[in-house]
Amino acid sequence: MDTLFSLKVFRHVVQNGSFTRAAEQLDISTAMASKHVSHLENTIQAKLLHRNSRNLHLTEAGEEYYRQCSYALDTLDTAAQKAAGGAEKPQGMLRVTMPLWFANNLLSGWLVEYCERYPEVTLDLVLDNRHVDLIAEGFDLALRVSKTPAPSLIVKPLSRIEFALVASPEYLQRHGTPATPEEAMQHKAVLPSYANLRNVEITHTASGAKSTLSLKPVILTDHTLMVRELVKAGGGLGYQPIWAVYKDLEEGKLVRLLPDYTMLDEQLNAAYVDRAFLSAKVRSFIDFINEKIHQANCWAV
Repeated sequence: MDTLFSLKVFRHVVQNGSFTRAAEQLDISTAMASKHVSHLENTIQAKLLHRNSRNLHLTEAGEEYYRQCSYALDTLDTAAQKAAGGAEKPQGMLRVTMPLWFANNLLSGWLVEYCERYPEVTLDLVLDNRHVDLIAEGFDLALRVSKTPAPSLIVKPLSRIEFALVASPEYLQRHGTPATPEEAMQHKAVLPSYANLRNVEITHTASGAKSTLSLKPVILTDHTLMVRELVKAGGGLGYQPIWAVYKDLEEGKLVRLLPDYTMLDEQLNAAYVDRAFLSAKVRSFIDFINEKIHQANCWAV
């Protein structure tokens, strides 16, 4: 069998998580796709995929093989483009994972603009608060908010992300506006269940004095966007990244509380698998997001 084509089949299977979808994209039968992967396993004498009727997973050997396979195919694609005399340009499918709360007006507008600038790139966006395995799940890039990124990834810091304590005007009309951390701790709160934000260290901007803001939730949810909607509906106080709610703050749909304090100051990173070079599509996306961040005046305060 054509080993080079088998490598392409293997990469498509991993990226799609399915032999059937990979076969459809490559215009071959599902049985033939399975034969190509079996050909690779027989060639290297190692199991690459655990398969059952519902899903498939890379083995430990399969993860490393997928990494090297992707690198080799990218290298060949780049070499072919350069040999043909054409400049390397962003094209193809770009799979990006990012947190759920990236679904906001600001970022969605940027992504539409990216697609207009690079029409030969197709974005496949997966929003998930968990830190997915980029290799095992076939992602090119991750946007992650973390001060301690995984050591196995190459990380490019993009921006500081500042969170704010917010509430709706209606809630504050009914319950009063807290002017101090002590007053805020007497109010209801809406918090995510996937992160421990009941006790958050805050810093007074002017004096540098640190203290702890302890909130008692009346509602917990595993969905970040639901936190925002519940806060806007008057459910209580809640934390939100400033750039995700800046429109709500400008339009008066939300009110920022304790503006003299810094809280939940995090780092936004672009993370990708260690390779000898970045593909044009990944590089273009990172550069574009970095450009938009530095143009925006609402990203951090």
